[in-house]
Amino acid sequence: MKILVTGAAGFIGSHLSERLKSLDHDVVGIDNFNTYYSPELKKLNAEDLEKKGITVEMRDLTTDDLTDVLKDVEIVFHLAAQPGISSATAFDTYLRNNIVATHNLLEAVQKIDLKMFINVSTSSVYGMHATEDETTSPKPTSYYGVTKLAAEQLALSYHRDKKMPVASARLFSVYGERERPEKLFPKLIYSILKGEPFPLHRGSQKHARSYTYVGDIVDGLVLIMDKFDVCNGEIFNLGIDQSMTTGDAIKIVEKILGKKAIFENKPKRPGDQKETYADISKAIRVLGYHPLTNPQQGLEKEVKWFKEKIWKKIELYQ
Repeated sequence: MKILVTGAAGFIGSHLSERLKSLDHDVVGIDNFNTYYSPELKKLNAEDLEKKGITVEMRDLTTDDLTDVLKDVEIVFHLAAQPGISSATAFDTYLRNNIVATHNLLEAVQKIDLKMFINVSTSSVYGMHATEDETTSPKPTSYYGVTKLAAEQLALSYHRDKKMPVASARLFSVYGERERPEKLFPKLIYSILKGEPFPLHRGSQKHARSYTYVGDIVDGLVLIMDKFDVCNGEIFNLGIDQSMTTGDAIKIVEKILGKKAIFENKPKRPGDQKETYADISKAIRVLGYHPLTNPQQGLEKEVKWFKEKIWKKIELYQ
């Protein structure tokens, strides 16, 4: 099948694109290569994809015509979004890149013979404590969570009203190779290797997270595609059904690198989640989903990638 992946040059999108290609699908990616973080890092990802026969087109979902990239597409994985919980990012940016972009994509795919639209959402829709199943009322506490919830429900509204084949996946604390540079682990690895202070937000070391390796997330997304007949109109939590504190996760990275981090205390980050614990009982029951990578294994892979791929081009992190 021909599959479109939005946000294909990003962290999760690039891994998903590679997996789909390995399964002999015809994969085309789009990404707007915006400046939320260094576009050069995304270009490195796109180069890796192109070596495997995956084209990544530069397109902005909020403004650009998609007619040509949607030609013969049967499945869409929608990962493009304004990510992160940042007070430096204006609400209008989240509105544009999460809601307007999703609306434009949904309108565009109505013109093709679409078999599946798989929306990628986030545990941030649950709010401070993301520990319950998919029937729980969402209570987002950040612009990111609010707009991602709106985008998810917008997609599902097309299923309810227009019978569009839509499913949504809420992802929990994803990490691994190609992770965005402002996220915990790349920032921590960078600071330890450089011998520079790591900015630790007040209370964050006590926050609990279902840190989930990107390969296990991709497994879940592919399962939704493969079992779409029972996923149409449904929402699934995807993550590891374990939780550990950020402080303990930091200790794993310190042990892998053989060096302690230097901490610089920062104020509490507004809208941050205090606890995530992925209730994946539905995904286990319906999809046969079983994430297998523990944080020690996954972080060893991420550290190896950082040293081999990023440390040589560390100017991209400046």
